[in-house]
Amino acid sequence: MSSLHTHRRGHLVYAARGVLSVRTERGTSIVPANRIAWTPAEFAHRHRAHGDTDMRIVFLPPSLSRLMPERPAVFTASGLTREIVLSLTGTRDHDRAARARLHRVLVDDLREASEQPLQLPEPRDDRLRAVARLLYETPSDNTSLADLGHMIGAGARTLSRLFHTELGMTFYEWRTQIRIHHALLLLADGHDITHVAHACGWSNPSGFITAFTTLVGTTPGRYRTGRDPD
Repeated sequence: MSSLHTHRRGHLVYAARGVLSVRTERGTSIVPANRIAWTPAEFAHRHRAHGDTDMRIVFLPPSLSRLMPERPAVFTASGLTREIVLSLTGTRDHDRAARARLHRVLVDDLREASEQPLQLPEPRDDRLRAVARLLYETPSDNTSLADLGHMIGAGARTLSRLFHTELGMTFYEWRTQIRIHHALLLLADGHDITHVAHACGWSNPSGFITAFTTLVGTTPGRYRTGRDPD
């Protein structure tokens, strides 16, 4: 994992192979090979590669960065986006005019792309942080919110309200995101789907496949073999 750092220019990070995670004060983004992550200029962050990962970074000039979100975001990486990033970060030596054209097309393509819900927000309230620590350590834990609250000394109603007001989702939606994040990393390490499903809290693979496909946009099997979704 890299240390916490900033850049003077906003940048895009893409995993040509493997999985990346990008952590900022807003939370952690998981970036599999069909996604691309945006981090604005001067936004403190750290990258981490999971498995055999080929990380590519593209810095954007301020004139184009202004067209991107003012916060970290994850986008679907189209075939065009992928090819432009690989070209800009490959061995071919583009002149300045060619690079500028590619940057413009890349930003235009991303502005047409949909943002993806693969960023796990970081809790700020101490009670939510305590719940988060328990689930980060054991994503398969199926303990109810009421029982988790009892363990940390907080009521279920209070915790439920905090999840809504601070993180913008229910406890169960947030726990599913934690599990899918963990699943992406296990799949990148080569684990089979049944093992990943059980390790992430699903009693059978079918429920896991449904949840994974809803969030990631492709099935675990297609993701694991590097195939694009239909």
